[in-house]
Amino acid sequence: MTPDLVPLATSAQVELTPSREDGIPHELEEDLRAFGCKLIHQAGILLRQKQVAVATAQILYHRFWYATSMKQFGIGDVGMGALYLASKLEECPLRMRDLINVYDLLLQRTAHDLASSTSVKAKEKFKYAPMSYFGNTFYDLKDALVVAEMQILKRLGFNVHVILPYGTLINYLRVLGLTSHKDACARAWGFLNDALQTPVYALYAVPTIVSAAILLATRHLGISLPSTPPNCWWDLFDAPWDDVWGVCGYIMRLYRDRTEEERLRVIGMVNKKDVRKWLEENPPAS
Repeated sequence: MTPDLVPLATSAQVELTPSREDGIPHELEEDLRAFGCKLIHQAGILLRQKQVAVATAQILYHRFWYATSMKQFGIGDVGMGALYLASKLEECPLRMRDLINVYDLLLQRTAHDLASSTSVKAKEKFKYAPMSYFGNTFYDLKDALVVAEMQILKRLGFNVHVILPYGTLINYLRVLGLTSHKDACARAWGFLNDALQTPVYALYAVPTIVSAAILLATRHLGISLPSTPPNCWWDLFDAPWDDVWGVCGYIMRLYRDRTEEERLRVIGMVNKKDVRKWLEENPPAS
């Protein structure tokens, strides 16, 4: 088996991430990671950015949180910095002002959703208020963007090489004879995109992640593949079963039901000040 060409988190980093070390619960950290990735995805759509740049940004974003804590940097700032950096890496750069304007809109909408849930004006429609061209908001976001990009490069040791899974998925579907099953292809592709909201791309090799997406797609659609030892289809791709099943678990946890309180808690912790305030109000049990 060839060695991994991309950096993966160590066992120690997985067992105790910097955020969990600071007292953020595991499930809350996963939800904050996922919400930050949703902001990246939404910004990419509004900016009409290429999918490869958006996917690269989400992977860099997840790697960053194995090197530092959400208590030190806000998920909104890091997401913005990751998208700006990934756009350069994939040679489809963004104008800094465009990115800042889009993130300002997304952050305003998040604040509106949070306020609407606790206000009597819950039905009030969101209306974007553009920032002043020379106002403090723009320069604050610009500083946050520059710092976030610099910190991602610094804490990842400038190792920002990313291998995306889409070409591998197409090859595996051809090997398994699934290219004629359009539903299976579309669903597996969707699972790969959903997996970008989880840390699996910082934990597992691409063949394992792609095998997990195919496994979920075929099981949901009732498509039978050889799964009895020693003739297991995932062995063709050097994907250990335990790891494949672990990736499936990460992806399926995205779809678990969340209470309104949990949802509001996440959108109310977009910046580091809110995270620190939550930690003060909910100190970890000693």
